[in-house]
Amino acid sequence: MIVRILLVEDDPSIAVSLVDSLHASGFQVVQCATGVSALVAALAPGEFDLVLLDLGLPDMDGRDVCRVLRSTSRVPIIMLTARGDEFDRVLGLELGADDYVTKPFSFRELVARIRAVVRRTEVQTPVSHPDTDITSGRLEPVSAPERLSVDQRTRRAHLDGVEIQLTAKEFDLLAFLAADPGAVRTRTDILEHVWDANWFGPTKTVDAHVAALRKKLGDPRWVEAVRGVGFRLEEPS
Repeated sequence: MIVRILLVEDDPSIAVSLVDSLHASGFQVVQCATGVSALVAALAPGEFDLVLLDLGLPDMDGRDVCRVLRSTSRVPIIMLTARGDEFDRVLGLELGADDYVTKPFSFRELVARIRAVVRRTEVQTPVSHPDTDITSGRLEPVSAPERLSVDQRTRRAHLDGVEIQLTAKEFDLLAFLAADPGAVRTRTDILEHVWDANWFGPTKTVDAHVAALRKKLGDPRWVEAVRGVGFRLEEPS
């Protein structure tokens, strides 16, 4: 499968270099220099497998482009940003980005992240997690949801009967934690199962996604941090 990428980057020197390097790595690439043109291109059904989105665009903030895209499309989005602090990373993930790469970055890292995101999107089902429902710390059939339900078949999650709008990675993270409610999942386990067994990025990626997931669940107590170890999913008391 040839991966089709929409590159949204207004700096000609960066865009030309990236397009040439991505082509050389076997990807098909179309480049846009503005947010409006990117939205027009990205919202055409089935045109692209992934969007590389720079945040500093001349006509609109890249985060607004991400927000619009995610409200109407499930195409994976990797943000390219010079804003490296935790707040900006978490905000990008909350808006629906599947990953982020902080400038300056190595091209090898970028390609590895592209392939990891595309691989997760193609599989659509992380390691064998049954369709589950967490209710008072117990694993129940998804056919009888009470509070939080995670349906692997449809890749949908509901809280008190209301669907939670999750990115692909947020869903995979929630499903992995919900597969064994109350059990502590180490950051390494989470990276290997939700990201990639060969992941070499920062473990803070997990923390950023946990923060985004907590916000969408409406109560940070759903995902409890176990100091120095990892995280577990439990219904707030």
